[in-house]
Amino acid sequence: MAEIIQKDGTWTFDGDAVRIVPGRDKGVALLRQNLGEVLVPVRALAGISFEPGRKAGRLRLRLREGADPLLQVTGGRLPEGSDPYRLTVEPDRTGVAEYFVDAVRNALLLEQVDPGPCDTYLLPGPAVPIAVGAGDGSVAFDGDRISLEWNWTTEEAKSSGGPREFRVADLRAVEWAPSKGLENGWLRFTPAGASQPAAPKYDPYTVELFGFKKDPLMALVAAAVAVRLPHPAARPEAPAEEAVPVPAAEARSAAEDHDALLRRLRELGEMHQTGILTADEFTAAKQAVLRRF
Repeated sequence: MAEIIQKDGTWTFDGDAVRIVPGRDKGVALLRQNLGEVLVPVRALAGISFEPGRKAGRLRLRLREGADPLLQVTGGRLPEGSDPYRLTVEPDRTGVAEYFVDAVRNALLLEQVDPGPCDTYLLPGPAVPIAVGAGDGSVAFDGDRISLEWNWTTEEAKSSGGPREFRVADLRAVEWAPSKGLENGWLRFTPAGASQPAAPKYDPYTVELFGFKKDPLMALVAAAVAVRLPHPAARPEAPAEEAVPVPAAEARSAAEDHDALLRRLRELGEMHQTGILTADEFTAAKQAVLRRF
């Protein structure tokens, strides 16, 4: 077991997964606070590094491309402080950080984890239901249905159609982009069969983002939706005569199972911390849950 506790958060590694719990310090970014605990299985890791510094160091996890829906939709565009896989390390904890790195690297070698891209998500994404208000609208997602509501900043051409509701099954893609310079960002939902979308200001399937503090939270919504859509690197479907259709109900059930397993892992962690489960009992129970992901 390796563990490092900092104001920024706590990272624990038990040989099977890195458990990331955000700190309660007021300086911890909103995205990390709202995302909550993240459990990263070893098979989702491509590497780990520690970057020492005079005032503070940085511990960083590198995930395999395509393993995490949040990293997939943000594409390296998250603000540094919002990155859940970065931990600020005080100078007096450098030795602990280096020990943590060694423990994870040894596990990657022993497990012979392929650091290459994934064609399926290995993390379940943010928990649902989730609701965020930012930019010119608010989004709510319950794991199946997405609801958009507009505010006073919304362009009339978009708000005149009123609130909008649709299902994940009706979408082809979801996209998040941050504001950059004088350019606004967006959270865009692309319906299946849709043609070229309108500009974010006028598109009734897009929330326009103005560069404020809550903008990164919209990336959590995008990730929660993306994990329920086909993986962008998934293999092409078999020819029609060989394809086996998957009912929408089964697809929704799989996503709900992911959420239930994540909640179970959190419950087990709390039971271990409070002494209800011994270390051995916790390890055995956690491994049983991880095998079901």
